[in-house]
Order: sequence, then C-alpha cells, then structure tokens
Amino acid sequence: MSTKVERNYLEINSLKDLKKSKFSPDDCLIDLSDPTDFQINKFFYKNIGKEHRWTDRLVWTDKQWMEYISDQKVKTYILKKADDIAGYFELIFHKEKNETEIAYLGLLKEYQNKKLGSYLLSSAIKKSFEDKYIKRVWVHTCTLDHKNALNNYLARGMKIFRKESIQI
Repeated sequence: MSTKVERNYLEINSLKDLKKSKFSPDDCLIDLSDPTDFQINKFFYKNIGKEHRWTDRLVWTDKQWMEYISDQKVKTYILKKADDIAGYFELIFHKEKNETEIAYLGLLKEYQNKKLGSYLLSSAIKKSFEDKYIKRVWVHTCTLDHKNALNNYLARGMKIFRKESIQI
C-alpha cells in the first residue's frame, strides 16, 4: 500500500534568527557523544524511528554504522534528563557549502510532549552555528514525523524553502 507524504525542507541562516525555546529544564543536559559509539545512534534511530517509519538505516551493518559515525563531519549530541537518555540529534557539517544539516533529531516516546523538543531543536541550531564558517542550517521533516515537528521548526525561526509530495 502506498502512502502520500508531504516533505518540507527548512533553513535558518543566522543564529540571530533563532527564536530560542523559553523552556529551559534544570535537570537536562545536552552533550556531545565522545567517544563516538555507533550503538547509541543505532538505538535512537530504531527506537525513535519506529514511530515515524524511519527505515533507511535499518539494513545497515554494524560496519556501516561505525563508518558513518566515525566521519569527522558527523556529530551526535545526546539529551539526558536527570540520569536517563531522552533524545538526540545528529549534525552533518558540510564545510564546502558552509552549512550544517540536522540529519536526525528526536525524543524517546516517554519524553515527548513535555516541551523538550523545542529545547532540543534550539540546542541543535546553536551547536550548528558554533563553527563560524556556517552560514546555513537546514533540515527536512515530513508528515510521518511527530505531529509537532513542523510547528517546532517554524517556531524556532526556520523557514520553508522547498516542499514536495512523495509516495512511499
């Protein structure tokens, strides 16, 4: 059975355009995953993605996962709430284009709908612009993602630059 999916590509071109989340939890910390551990990326991809039909990487071997997260362009950040892992984002830095792609961003189901998504996205955008050469941060989201995803991106100051409909 085929499903029609609406995909939106969004961008933000300056840290000054970021409308930071007003929510700032005391018991949360966002940290770079260092040393890199492909198991953490794989865990989040499977557990967050199962709700949103993330399937591309399900066929990856451990070697493919290791090669991906070992790439110097890829940075993974983990959201911890108290002592629990709650979510993550993966950034891919494209120095040749002076841009960062938010490749994946999400929260485990038990941490959704608690305003942590706006905090996580604000942090992803801020981390993306830490390198001074970055002139653009972009992401794509679709109708399979969390129901608040698109609104969260727009609320943080991102603008839609392309739309498409696809069949999956």
